[in-house]
Amino acid sequence: MHRIEGSAFTAALAAGLALAGCGMPGAPQPPSLNLPEPVADLAASRAGSQVALTWTMPRKNTDKLLLKGNVTVRVCRKEGVGACEPAGAELPLAPGAEGAFTDALPAQLAAGAPRPLSYFVELKNRNGRSAGLSNAAVVLAGEAPAPVTGLSAEVRKQGVALRWTPADESSPTAVRLHRKLLNPPAAKPREGLLAPQPEPLEQNLLVDRCAPDERKGECRALDTNIRFGKSYEYRAQRVARVTLEGRVLELASEFSAPVRVEAKDIFPPETPTGLAAVATAGEDGAAPAIDLSWQPVTDADLAGYAVYRREGEAAWQRISTSEPLAPPAFHDTQVQSGHSYRYAVSAIDQGGHESARSAEAVETVPNP
Repeated sequence: MHRIEGSAFTAALAAGLALAGCGMPGAPQPPSLNLPEPVADLAASRAGSQVALTWTMPRKNTDKLLLKGNVTVRVCRKEGVGACEPAGAELPLAPGAEGAFTDALPAQLAAGAPRPLSYFVELKNRNGRSAGLSNAAVVLAGEAPAPVTGLSAEVRKQGVALRWTPADESSPTAVRLHRKLLNPPAAKPREGLLAPQPEPLEQNLLVDRCAPDERKGECRALDTNIRFGKSYEYRAQRVARVTLEGRVLELASEFSAPVRVEAKDIFPPETPTGLAAVATAGEDGAAPAIDLSWQPVTDADLAGYAVYRREGEAAWQRISTSEPLAPPAFHDTQVQSGHSYRYAVSAIDQGGHESARSAEAVETVPNP
């Protein structure tokens, strides 16, 4: 047996490593099957007999290589432990695209008692092979609630008042009101801590219980989260909550016909209250005066106030400037000793709408 001592062993090892790094082939790699990564964010929602699916297409295959060309998508549904039945024709989608599919439920799945119904999507390569099904997106099969009828919308000072026909009391359901902004701002909103938050393009308002109007037999709700100057579209659907296997799922009706409103601010501010008048006699050469004060109005778009005066039953005259007064107070020096005056004030918003006049305050200027 021969031994390689010290430096001789080191030289031999270095030579071996040099040869291995100079073009000697490593272990052969298997060819990629180019299987698209399975979808992991499939979501489903049902409205009436329609089920809407959304997902994101992967950009890479299971070997972490970028996919090229369209990918074939198969959508299927499964009730219970049965096979996953096709829900429609296969469709091609590009890698990274936002996928969407609407399934019209067959009659047997749109009837009967509520029960789970699972949806999957499967992505196939050019050879028809896949890496498996996506995550399950579960909805409820069964008979959906009756649709909402009689939906109407009316703009009020406090917001948009919505009304609809109540459901049969034997099948209580909540109502989801879906609101869409029809005229979003064209410019990019300002940024910063003090910048107003942009209004969402779509929002949902859930009404758990119907509050019927006893006179008209209608349910009602008030959407206070609106902005004047904007236009909105409302649709409504009934929603039943069902607990199955420890999970709470929703079974929703189809959406009602849409109603549209233009939220014009045609409403005046609140009428001022608490008007008080205090007179001072003209002494030491000072002119007599009457000081007015009242409770401030809290409307967000308040511009200020207008002050009115009259003597006896004469016509009212505006004695404040043409521009609204900012503070809830006024100092009237255009008075005479021994005369009595009646005062009233109104509030004005930034759109120029003026409230009704307040309750009168009467004051007499004393003689010096």
